[in-house]
Amino acid sequence: MSKQWWIVAAVAAVVLWFFVSIEPVLAPFFVSMVLAYLGDPIADRLEERGLSRQWAVCVVFVLLTLLVGLTLLLLVPLLGQQIGQLVEALPAVLSWIQSTVLPELQSLTGLDLSTDFDALRKAVLENWKETGTVAASVLAQVSRSGMALVGWLANLALIPVVTFYLLLDWDVLVGKVRRLLPRQWEPTAVRLAKECDEVLAAFLRGQLIVMLCLGVIYAIGLTLLGVRFGLLIGLLSGLASIVPYLGVIVGISVAGVVAFFQFGDWLVLLGVGLVFGFGQLVESTLLQPKLLGDKIGLHPVAVIFAVLAGGQLFGFTGVLLALPVAAMVMVILRYLHDTYKNSSLYDAEHESDKEPSAANEESS
Repeated sequence: MSKQWWIVAAVAAVVLWFFVSIEPVLAPFFVSMVLAYLGDPIADRLEERGLSRQWAVCVVFVLLTLLVGLTLLLLVPLLGQQIGQLVEALPAVLSWIQSTVLPELQSLTGLDLSTDFDALRKAVLENWKETGTVAASVLAQVSRSGMALVGWLANLALIPVVTFYLLLDWDVLVGKVRRLLPRQWEPTAVRLAKECDEVLAAFLRGQLIVMLCLGVIYAIGLTLLGVRFGLLIGLLSGLASIVPYLGVIVGISVAGVVAFFQFGDWLVLLGVGLVFGFGQLVESTLLQPKLLGDKIGLHPVAVIFAVLAGGQLFGFTGVLLALPVAAMVMVILRYLHDTYKNSSLYDAEHESDKEPSAANEESS
């Protein structure tokens, strides 16, 4: 038995090393897997209504394509415009903070932060310009390097192709993986896989919808208030909601500074607070209970650690996979915890009590 475990560990190490080695090319495949996973339940329901798998996949694929295309057509121009306005307004915002906000803070707290903030402002502006220069040079290099541009476009074009074929054969692939499992592990592995599926469904289909709804609520509310960059701030706040309470903290801070800089009235901060308060109310009373419940079970600190660790280990691909992998790890850890609590290692006396009772039952 120990030899079998060593073989399994060696194979797992080789597989992990292989995926780490080819990490630069994995991003389109992982994105395709996520899209196929999201679309598979819809395809299954269409099959139940009489469509063949091919036609069901075609319908789902067309719906996904239209959704992504409309999102890009509607949001990219608006976000690009607001990002450009933000770049132009950044020096004025920093100067306003230095001339208006800091004196108010000094009068309230007695702390003189003007010198430190002046150095910070200069550093931010210099780094901002440097970042723009680096981005421009990277774009210029990509435009000069035909192979790099072709590779980037090829990776982008791979996503719909791989998504289509994964979605077409998703159930077949799952069945093949199940048949490859050792027979003595198969029941436990299937049970854990179902729990992981529930967690992933809650995260991918639930958390993403929660983030999208919060982003829309924040963006519409800030836009109706007339706050500049309302769409950008709202959507970024919705994305930041992947970490509990981070979205509302970041959003209300940034929106409050922008709104006060724009209107110069403390009352406008009340409107910003009401927008984010309404979003939190909708999330806690409607979105979270209906879409998530208590299936994910990830502590906010665990979420932050998972995202940072994933980015450190695997770059952008690791950031994409951090929370789904962390959710599955939590399922496995809960299983190991329950196994440990029922083992003789945890409670030797309880285990020894079981053995005599079992022996008595056999003798009777």
